[in-house]
Amino acid sequence: MVQRYSNVAIVLHWLVAALIVTNVALAWIWPVLPDAQVRPAIDLHKSIGITILGLALLRILWRFGHRPPPLPRGYAGWEVAASHIVHWGLYAILFAMPLTGWIMDSAYEKAATTPMYLFGLFQWPRLGFIMALDPATKKAVHDGFGEAHEIIAYAVYALVALHLAGALKHQWLDGTKEIQRIWFGR
Repeated sequence: MVQRYSNVAIVLHWLVAALIVTNVALAWIWPVLPDAQVRPAIDLHKSIGITILGLALLRILWRFGHRPPPLPRGYAGWEVAASHIVHWGLYAILFAMPLTGWIMDSAYEKAATTPMYLFGLFQWPRLGFIMALDPATKKAVHDGFGEAHEIIAYAVYALVALHLAGALKHQWLDGTKEIQRIWFGR
């Protein structure tokens, strides 16, 4: 019998995964979009990022109260260690990416005159203590956190690739029902 994650954990996992893929796609395509479509794509990217931050918080809170199922027997020690490192790295990124983006956006030179709306529904607050910085410091914060945001993106690519590679290795090469543990249904 396959020991599965809870339904809430499964929904959060796949929802966050879909939002990450969407945000990566947006970041890749907005450089080639017509000018009129760039700002809406960036605004959508920001809204998705804030949503991921909220869902990451929910995932952590859920995980504190609901232990995940144990890994199947037979995994080598290095596989267990790698699984934990990759999972906690992914959790760290779920916070690091949106937070660096939010700080960078709050330090944007036109942030005070260009409000950010969460999915166009309501204004999302910028970080006031960042917006209150002097212009030179604000530019340094914007540029520094922008660089961090880009660097963390490479960690996203690497960790997601490792996560997928591990799951597919166990599923297809080892014959473990790894994907069924985190998929809907029985």
